[in-house]
Parts: sequence; structure tokens; C-alpha cells
Amino acid sequence: MSAGPPDGNAARRLPDAPRRRRRPKPPPTSYGGRSSGSTIDLPAGHAAQVYPLPSATGFVGQAFSMDSLEFMRWAAVRYDSDRFILVVLLTLMGSQAPGGIIEATHDDIAQHLGYSRSHISRAFNVLEADGALRRVQRGVYQLNPAASLRGGLREPRKDEKRTKAAGAGPGERVEQLDLLRQILSDPSAPEAFRAMASPGAKLEAGSEGPEGDKR
Repeated sequence: MSAGPPDGNAARRLPDAPRRRRRPKPPPTSYGGRSSGSTIDLPAGHAAQVYPLPSATGFVGQAFSMDSLEFMRWAAVRYDSDRFILVVLLTLMGSQAPGGIIEATHDDIAQHLGYSRSHISRAFNVLEADGALRRVQRGVYQLNPAASLRGGLREPRKDEKRTKAAGAGPGERVEQLDLLRQILSDPSAPEAFRAMASPGAKLEAGSEGPEGDKR
């Protein structure tokens, strides 16, 4: 028997498969834009993982922060009789760089709010005494990460070689637990600041001083 096609004719060709229509690429958006993609050559025996950035670096405006609900409720009672402290506190919370770092002098905050420098200095002193804020160096402060924290990737400061503020290193991701551990092991951190950063810290109710008068 012959295994070839009958009558010696060539095998009948199958009909061509229908051509698929290519889906158009979605238009770029203000959130991501176009992604050109990239290729990375990995050495043998190595693997890579791709994961989305946390919302702290991808939120609208790139300015998302994580705030303690307990701290906000405590501050509302603590400074009820001196609400100017709350004004300064909210300004500082909104002025954070990743890691809770605030690069501003008393004069900068005074000019922004329209109050005298003495009022700002008094508010800073109260917040530092309560452990919510600490002075890292002149013109550089840090909010307690147990109270309020701006996440993301911390960029190195101009003075990075001279003074390294508490927080992640240059280009490193800010992690709240790492910051809290660093504060607890930092002998230069004020006692009140370390107390608020301690696990299970209890915030004491109270009130401070007279209300600040606007200039």
C-alpha cells in the first residue's frame, strides 16, 4: 500500500487562519504615561521580582502621608486650650519629606503662617517637649514616625556627608518600623521623642499654655 495521497495528487492545503485584529494601545494617562520597558541581564542563578511602588510614592501629587489616628485624637484634646499649636502641627505634617524630615527654620514657618517667630518657637518647644517633634540640626526637624510619617524614597540632603538625619539612607525606601528602631537605639534622641516611638506608648492627656495671638 502507498502512504501517499490518493491518485498521486498533492495534499490539500488547510485554509489560512483568520488574521487577528491588533488591539490599539491605550492612550497615556496623567498617572503613568507611556512605558517603554527595559531589559535587565541577570547573572546565572539569579532572579528578579517586579512589584508596584507603595501608595506613599505614587499617590496623587506624590505627597501621601500616614498619620496615627490615636495621635490626632490625642492632639485635639492636648492642645484644645492652645489651638495655635495645632496650626503649627498641621503645617509641619504637611511639610514633611520622606522619613518625616522637615527642612525649615522657625522664620520659614512664621512667614508661611503670618505669625511672629516667637509664636512659632513657642509652638516648636511644646511639640518637642511632648515628643512629637525633634530637632535634628539647625533648620532640620523630624516628626515622630509613630505620630505622622511621609513614606517613599528619601533623597539625600545637601549636608548628607556632614550630618545624617534619622531615617533611611540615600535612595532607600522609608520603612516606619526601621525608623522607630533607629530612634529607640539613638542616644541623641530626646527622651520624650523616644518615649512616643516606643512600642505600646501611651499618650498622656493634658493641655498647654495660652493661645497664641496673631500679629
